[in-house]
Amino acid sequence: MIDQGQSTRLASITPSAPRRVFAVGVMGCLGLLLILLAFLRPPASFPLQLMLILFGMVALAGCVRMYNATSRGLVLSATGLRDTEGTLLAALADIDKVERGVFAFKPSNGFVLRLKAPMPRAWQPGLWWRLGRRIGVGGVISGAEGRQMADMIAARLMSRDDQ
Repeated sequence: MIDQGQSTRLASITPSAPRRVFAVGVMGCLGLLLILLAFLRPPASFPLQLMLILFGMVALAGCVRMYNATSRGLVLSATGLRDTEGTLLAALADIDKVERGVFAFKPSNGFVLRLKAPMPRAWQPGLWWRLGRRIGVGGVISGAEGRQMADMIAARLMSRDDQ
């Protein structure tokens, strides 16, 4: 789903296939190992065995969710930041600042956007999360693409504030 604002694409992020395979593979292996551990070396108590099985199933569900989420990309347009399916992460007018420093609470290879007003929670594992007034972008993305998009957003914010 593409809207008119995406026709002026300023920057984009697309997770590469090797990064996706590695991230999904690690999550899937964790789930399988937890389930195998529950059956091959069962703990002394049955509740602990159930806990291992439950955690393994949660990891496998996260693996599937990450695989689906990282099949998308992110697009920065003149109107805001969206994923390639058209879901709006944040309008450019709603972004207060970009955080990408060493001590910022941010995803790997990514950045955090501080918003002026809170938005509903959302999470696409390995790509982005939104919690209140913060949006974290990163995970399986390339560091260069993440820096480029963060710089582009920061430049847009500076030009907006100068006016």
